[in-house]
Amino acid sequence: MVTASPPLPLATASRPLALGAGGGVGVAPSRRRRGFVVRSVASDREVRGSASASTEEEISSVLSSIGSSAIASNITHHAEFTPLFSPEHSSPLKAYHATAKSVFDALIMNWNATYDYYNKVNVKQAYYLSMEFLQGRALTNAIGNLELTGQYAEALKQLGQNLEDVASQEPDPALGNGGLGRLASCFLDSLATLNYPAWGYGLRYRYGLFKQIITKDGQEEVAENWLEMGNPWEIVRNDVSYPVKFYGKVVEGTDRRKHWIGGENIKAVAHDVPIPGYKTKTTNNLRLWSTTVPSHNFDLGAFNAGDHTKANEAHLNAEKICHVLYPGDESSEGKVLRLKQQYTLCSASLQDIISRFETRAGDSLNWEEFPSKVAVQMNDTHPTLCIPELMRILMDVKGLSWNQAWSITERTVAYTNHTVLPEALEKWSLDIMQKLLPRHVEIIERINEELMNCIISKYGTADISLLKQKLQEMRILDNVDLPASIAKLFIKPKEKKESPAESEGKLLVKSLESIAEVEEKIESGEEDSILSEIMEIKAESEDVADSEKEDSEDELDPFVKYDPKLSRVVRMANLSVVGGHSVNGVAAIHSEIVKQDVFNSFYEMWPTKFQNKTNGVTPRRWIRFCNPELSTIISKWIGSDDWILNTDKLAGLKKFADNEDLQSEWRTAKRNNKMKVVSLIRDKTGYVVSPDAMFDVQIKRIHEYKRQLLNILGIVYRYKKMKEMSAEERIKSFVPRVCIFGGKAFATYVQAKRTVKFITDVAATVNYDPDIGDLLKVVFVPDYNVSVAETLIPGSELSQHISTAGMEASGTSNMKFAMNGCILIGTLDGANVEIREEVGEENFFLFGAHAPEIAGLRQERAEGKFVPDPRFEEVKEYVRRGVFGASNYDELMGSLEGNEGYGRADYFLVGKDFPSYIECQEKVDEAYRDQKLWTRMSILNTAGSPKFSSDRTIHEYAKDIWDISPVILP
Repeated sequence: MVTASPPLPLATASRPLALGAGGGVGVAPSRRRRGFVVRSVASDREVRGSASASTEEEISSVLSSIGSSAIASNITHHAEFTPLFSPEHSSPLKAYHATAKSVFDALIMNWNATYDYYNKVNVKQAYYLSMEFLQGRALTNAIGNLELTGQYAEALKQLGQNLEDVASQEPDPALGNGGLGRLASCFLDSLATLNYPAWGYGLRYRYGLFKQIITKDGQEEVAENWLEMGNPWEIVRNDVSYPVKFYGKVVEGTDRRKHWIGGENIKAVAHDVPIPGYKTKTTNNLRLWSTTVPSHNFDLGAFNAGDHTKANEAHLNAEKICHVLYPGDESSEGKVLRLKQQYTLCSASLQDIISRFETRAGDSLNWEEFPSKVAVQMNDTHPTLCIPELMRILMDVKGLSWNQAWSITERTVAYTNHTVLPEALEKWSLDIMQKLLPRHVEIIERINEELMNCIISKYGTADISLLKQKLQEMRILDNVDLPASIAKLFIKPKEKKESPAESEGKLLVKSLESIAEVEEKIESGEEDSILSEIMEIKAESEDVADSEKEDSEDELDPFVKYDPKLSRVVRMANLSVVGGHSVNGVAAIHSEIVKQDVFNSFYEMWPTKFQNKTNGVTPRRWIRFCNPELSTIISKWIGSDDWILNTDKLAGLKKFADNEDLQSEWRTAKRNNKMKVVSLIRDKTGYVVSPDAMFDVQIKRIHEYKRQLLNILGIVYRYKKMKEMSAEERIKSFVPRVCIFGGKAFATYVQAKRTVKFITDVAATVNYDPDIGDLLKVVFVPDYNVSVAETLIPGSELSQHISTAGMEASGTSNMKFAMNGCILIGTLDGANVEIREEVGEENFFLFGAHAPEIAGLRQERAEGKFVPDPRFEEVKEYVRRGVFGASNYDELMGSLEGNEGYGRADYFLVGKDFPSYIECQEKVDEAYRDQKLWTRMSILNTAGSPKFSSDRTIHEYAKDIWDISPVILP
């Protein structure tokens, strides 16, 4: 790339790209310009600029005429005129940035056309709010969706570069952690591909969650560096920003409206990322917010006085909101920062959505139409503050009444639940929220009171214990004083005392009786006891007198009063259920647990709110682009590549499952993908593994309920048994395996980090054991991310989804593995249930307790009735013997022992499921030895995966929750 060549006709020096505000960017022809206004809801400030539109004919002709030579010229142009590197510098990284800018040119025209057309037709649009978007690399996905992969590969070849090498230079955007963020990104891909009008909203984390490094001490965390060289896939909208307020106080103005004043003010700035659909012009938008403050907040006086920290304090406080995904919340500062993140996402996004609604409505603005133009989906409880924030804006800024605002909010917002784990159903400190968001607490308090009145209306007061139970389960604010009107229902009558007249009558009788006794005692010489009895009668007489003065009020049930020994909390999940018109789970079994357990009382009250939307993954990224060799085979045998947009056609593979030619091609593709995994493992860990072994993979967030500990203990058992055998016996008894782990343990999750350390210690012992050789290898791939998954999944043969039944909401990696012909071993949990139904019971390795049994098994454990399997005791003792190094695993093994106590009693039932698990693994070995059978199972997994496309899921959301329709660009 030493000479400048003319760029693509998409963006040239004489025909520059013009950036437009409010979500669009435009190619600037000279014919027509139009003004526009972006209005901030909070400040009512205006940003004026110009945007321009090119005709659809220009877009179509330009994109269809792009050839490899024109692309090569455009890449060269960007290498010289969009420089991030010195002119003499040449490298694959420089080639990547120039290539990305070239692709961006191709995207930007469709991006503009999409945005302009949505404005023109003003249809209802969905907005997906999520704290995570785990996108993966953009380059190969973008050129694949544009159907330009071949042209770009050839263009880079002309320039002396290789597409795969250039694409590998792209860092994964550090905007997510696990399935929640990956699901959100799959949904964005499907929304664009299916031509649905929709945007995503998230935060632009500078340092991500963390970059995981594996050392001899286990997992260590360092900041992500994905933005150090800039992000060529985004446009910073410096003219699209909104004020976000914290702290301050609430006052009532002369207009009778509430005004939130004072406090700390920051600015949320938009960064837009194009989301192209596959084989369509539709290019939707992901808008990410960064946070800052205006320059005048820099205290120049303090700086010149030498107090440099104070001078920059406002900037630091604002910018740190978007520094890290899920900052540690052990400290009060961490809790405040997390709450600031969630509110920033909600406030900035809603202001932007409302601004767009007002702009599109023009002079015919009618707030009652807001729910018919806007659908807001909250991806888990993180965006729950959308509910009080939308209420605040509608009432305090737009002047609507409470009833109007509530009706609009409830019809606009919907909630997706992703967990049944109590710790994941967020509960925020009311005291922290009161300080940080005082107006929102007022709104939540009223929602809570109206909810409780609704509960009372439904259940009545005849069964006061039932009413108390329902209020305790359903109320949003926990451990607070109930309103007086509700508290009076829970008066406990005092034990009835005798009336003064009754007491005096009894005393009179007693006195008369005593006179007779006195005479007898005097005669018998018992004068001392006489005085004592007289004093007793006198005291009882005084009690009668005092009772006339006592307050006769009855006692309140402690349930209605704040208990200072406990925290006051806001239950965000309850608020999400109450404030939205729809609540959905993400797998059939999960949605039933949501209805029958997690939110059962809400389900009784509003059964029509609840529904299931089984998750899905995009077949573009997760088969077509990450597994091109298998994709070619599928298209060949099905007869077309229509399955990429209609996965139902994958079922056409079933009739060829026993065809020897297909099986041979299938195994060859798998072998080639395994070779890529071999290279990845060598590059990432230094370990050398054999592609002839079975590749057994568990890649997911490290958590006790996901039971990586069960997996590694199974491996330890396997290793122990191998060591007890002769070399000949080992080969006869065991199929060679490479056991691959990947995933991050949250930085403060001690038990999860212990598990990572244990896995790496086992690997260090097993992998260097000359007796074992290639018969067993254990690998922990560091810093697991989307790009790693795109290599591991196509090359995997067995995938482990072994969570405790009833604890995994859905899972999405299980779907990706099945699509790529990997066979699953797992429990009946999450989407495993549906995958097993679709691929066939005989093509899924099932073990373990079932969800309805779990509560009883835990109770059995608590009562001391559980008897562990001898093999389980054997493997724990083997670990404690020090076989895997000098590390102390007492805490890790101790969590599997005992009958009660925090961090004890094997809450996740590893010991209970262990014998079933290792017996199931023996069946895996047996099946793998018959490669014809195994290949057939693999083909049938792919053929049985059509249901698990995110296209199907999005169609269901669009129809059943959002009420939106596809919009085809002309």
